[in-house]
Amino acid sequence: MRTGIARYLLEVLRAASRAGWSCVVYGDAGARLDDALPGVGFSVLRAPWTQWWDQVSLPRALARDRTSVFLSPYYKGPLIAPCPVVLTIHDLYFIGYPGRRRPVYDATITCLARLYAARSAAIVTDSEYSKRSIVTRLGVSSSKVSVIPVALGPEFRPVPLSQAVTTRYGVATPYILYVGNFMPHKNLPRLIRAFALLPDEQRDRYTLVLAGGYRDGRPALAQLAAGLGVEGRVIFPGRIDDQDLPALYSGAAAYVLPSLEEGFGATVLEAMACGAPVVVSNRAALPEVVADAGLLFDAERERELAVALARVLADAGLAEDLRRRAVARAGFFTPERTSGRVLDVLRGVHAGRV
Repeated sequence: MRTGIARYLLEVLRAASRAGWSCVVYGDAGARLDDALPGVGFSVLRAPWTQWWDQVSLPRALARDRTSVFLSPYYKGPLIAPCPVVLTIHDLYFIGYPGRRRPVYDATITCLARLYAARSAAIVTDSEYSKRSIVTRLGVSSSKVSVIPVALGPEFRPVPLSQAVTTRYGVATPYILYVGNFMPHKNLPRLIRAFALLPDEQRDRYTLVLAGGYRDGRPALAQLAAGLGVEGRVIFPGRIDDQDLPALYSGAAAYVLPSLEEGFGATVLEAMACGAPVVVSNRAALPEVVADAGLLFDAERERELAVALARVLADAGLAEDLRRRAVARAGFFTPERTSGRVLDVLRGVHAGRV
């Protein structure tokens, strides 16, 4: 299961390949490029530490390859480069992350992020919500920041859920689905509590599938489920193979994202494209992505989430309406409106228009 940044980069590379561009992806010794795309090469750069890779090895490679413009999928890039640098800042959670008090670290990273942003030729971000944060916290002009939604891969579409997939991951149907990491801002304890608040007949019939995640987050969530008496109904299948994700989305009775913070919410878009009814929090960028194609709830009120879930599970007409709306909304995120616009920014920077 690719990370959100990996999916973003893949869709930009797919768009560049379709446009006939010649591209080089730079990675460290542990990186790899799984997808073979015409015109896209891969180069491993070795360095003793991250900062050397960013500020020495990478600029040397850019000069060697006579690169016209460099797109960073992160908030950072080389401060001195032989070509214009375009940053992608998906969100600012690396500064002042919820639940962590790191004043010295946050002050240092904020200064660095401001420096990277100031030196860049342009910045791409996923949502108006993230743009407002970038302009305010990094002190850049709003004209420097382009809001371009994350592209949706063509593999995300309604497909049948096979028994092979459910067996592979130990998923019991029918199920409520979450896909992502288990970090605090994802608000998963409240999702588990909301599941425990469902009416008995729904809680006994449905399972809650928490897919993905990190090992250090699962034990606490499993302990919470046990304490609420729903440990047998909460499933942790681990990371899902990319080829199985569309089927898992398609087969969900509801897809839930209860995040307190979200720069975009790519998994919601993927779930909508696969025809899953979506229930998401009303925080950050999620209302932008979902619009009227899903149910929204207050991220800090698990009872409100439980009520929204219960409605979708009990009302077949509502669920079907949400499925139709979800597919239609996902259709808005075409390559021309997403990854194609990233190419437009890169063209403009190269031509000196941005």
